[in-house]
Formats: sequence, structure tokens, C-alpha cells
Amino acid sequence: MPASQGSDRYITVKSNGGLNQMRTGISDMVAVAHIMNATLVIPQLDRRSFWQDSSKFSDIFDELHFIKALQGDVRIVRELPKELESIPRARKHFTSWSGMGYYQEMTQLWKDYQVIHVAKSDSRVANNDLPLDIQRLRCRALYHALRFSPPIEILGKKLVERLRSRGGRYIALHLRYEKDMLSFTGCTYGLTDAESEELRIMRENTNHWKVKVINSTEQRMSGLCPLTPKEVGIFLQALGFPPSTLIYIAAGEIYGGNTHLSELMSRFPNLVFKENLATKEELKAFTNHASQSAALDYIISIESDVFIPTHSGNMARAVEGHRRFLGHRKTITPDRKGLVKLFDRLESGKLREGPSFLYLVQEMHKNSQGAPRKRRGPLPGIKGRARFRTEESFYENPYPECICGPKAHIEQDKSV
Repeated sequence: MPASQGSDRYITVKSNGGLNQMRTGISDMVAVAHIMNATLVIPQLDRRSFWQDSSKFSDIFDELHFIKALQGDVRIVRELPKELESIPRARKHFTSWSGMGYYQEMTQLWKDYQVIHVAKSDSRVANNDLPLDIQRLRCRALYHALRFSPPIEILGKKLVERLRSRGGRYIALHLRYEKDMLSFTGCTYGLTDAESEELRIMRENTNHWKVKVINSTEQRMSGLCPLTPKEVGIFLQALGFPPSTLIYIAAGEIYGGNTHLSELMSRFPNLVFKENLATKEELKAFTNHASQSAALDYIISIESDVFIPTHSGNMARAVEGHRRFLGHRKTITPDRKGLVKLFDRLESGKLREGPSFLYLVQEMHKNSQGAPRKRRGPLPGIKGRARFRTEESFYENPYPECICGPKAHIEQDKSV
């Protein structure tokens, strides 16, 4: 695929969101720059969102490697040439999930502008119906070019080695039980009234969270809540993991601390956090840098023997996709909607944690362990552009465009 020359046309980008939203967004922008035959200026990272992280691109990513790894596809420069800094530029919010036709149309902007500024980078490119070379370029950008900066890579690998020396094999558990996640989703099951009120107030006071009134019970029954630490313990035990299993907790601060964690620890005492694995000195540089800290969790999760996310957020999707790309490494995705029904039957005494419960949980998850399958299409009955939101993300499952594999092994997904 020939590189976009674009020497006199530039795209500047303001990435938005947390680490993985920015990573996939930047990979989309690489594809957009190629399609529009433009030079891509190293993106600015999000410093204003919830994460309040002041990191620059080069603090999180290996900037020189990013430029060199893609030089055959897209010309990338560190900054806009001085003479172009003051000229008027087209400011665009590119339409989400857009295809080739849309971006080819956008090249009309070059008639009037030399610089296009993209105000948001996430989900700007379609998941499906793109040329194979564009899909593969997105994978090259995400899995090869966007390497973490040397300090992050070095410490991440050290922490993986320390985990291995403790027990050989380990699970990476993406335990989404942080205060912001529970507040945003309105999930209060298992919390005290005081905790529920604290989360409600936080949601009320966070301006960019549009939905303020949430029915927690409905959320949970719909499978939209992260599993609680107690539920995770029951789930892992039902899957057959022994109590001695080494579990790395890939997450921020768990809401309620040990009060809630103890319900997982009573079943699986070998829980490890990065704060236990790394010295205070090693973690010093990562303090107040949520995206850099999340990058460590990402590396440890990619390298784990099994990855289990308790909620389907940006990190869960990105890690699952990367693990598929690396050879369909085992990822167990909990069927939260199905599990909640079983947990409630346990709670009411209609079911016991015996052989029949284990069978039900294992049957429910036998096809949710990261084996090759085609991407899920949109939910049936949804019309117009809204259907794109319900598709499985390209970065969650880049099969088959970026992954070679025998057709016989593809799980046929009914919703494809």
C-alpha cells in the first residue's frame, strides 16, 4: 500500500477519552490521513476528561517508533510547520463510523484549507465494509506502531516477570468496580444506602454525564452492571479455578476498598495489585498519570494466561482484540445478564453452589473464551446510523482481516 505523501496537507488531532479510547482513535486517524492523502501531526492527548492526565504523546507512546513504523503508509510529523500555525484551518467533527466514501468526500476541504483540525478521534471509522488494506493499516497502527514509551514497556515487562515468578500462570481480572464506573452506570447492588447516595451525588455533579436518573435494578437485570467482587468470586469458582489461583487486579482504586474486596479474597486469597508488585520508587513516575498507569495494566493483561473483564468498557474491548490478534489468547467474557439470574436464584435459595450451578455457568460460557469467530453485526431491528453503535467493534475482534486462521475453527455467530 503506497504511503500518503500529503506533504502540503496536514491533519491535526485532539484525542479524547481514556488510554484505550485514545489508542483506537489514533489508529483510526492514521487510516483517515492515509485515505485523505495527508500528513498526520502527532496527536494531542486528552488532558481535560475525567482522568485529568497531563501526559503528552511521548510520555505514553514511543513517538519515534510510531513515526518510523508507519512511514510506508502515512507521513507523520511531530508538529505543524511554523508557517502554518497561524493560518485558518478547517475544524471538523468527523461523523462517527464513516467509510471510504465519506472521507474521500472530505478531501474537498483541501481546495480551501491546508490544515484540518479533528476535534474528536474516537470511533470515526466504520467497523465493516472497508478495503482490506485499510483494515490492516488500522491493525498495524494499533498493534505495532503505538508501542508504549520505554519506561512503561520496561516496567510492564518487569511486573509480568514478577507475577510469573510467584506462580507461573496468572489471571488478569479487569475488575471495573471503581467509584466513577459505579456512579456512571448507576449500579448500586450490594452497596449501602450511604454509598448509593454518594454515587448519585457524583453523577449529579459530573456535567458531561448526561443521564442522571438511573434505575439500578433495571441496569443490573439487563446485564449493564459490572460484576461485584462477590459475584466474581462465585463466577471464577464455578468455572473451576482453584482457590490458589494467582489473580492480578487490573483496575483503579476499588470502591469501598477491602469492605467489598474481602468477598472476593475469601475465595481467592492470591490477589495482586501493581502496588504489591512494584516498589514505591518504580510507581512514583506514574502517580497522577492515570493513562500511564492504565498502560501497565494493559501490558500485564495482554500477557496473562487468561483475561477476564467484569464489564465491557474500552479497555476490555481493546485487550480482547489484541489477545485475538496475538493468536486468540484465552479471554473469558462473563454473560452478565445470564449470570445475574443465576446469582439471584442463589441469593433466594432456589439454587445452591453445587454441581448443577457449576454446569449452568460453564455451559453459559463455553463459547465465550476468545476462540476465532467473525465480528457480530448490528442488533436486529435497528435502522439508520444507530445500528453502527450496536455492532461489535473492529478493535474488539479484528478477525478475519488482521488474523490468519483456519475457517473450520470459526464459531458461527448467529448475529453475524
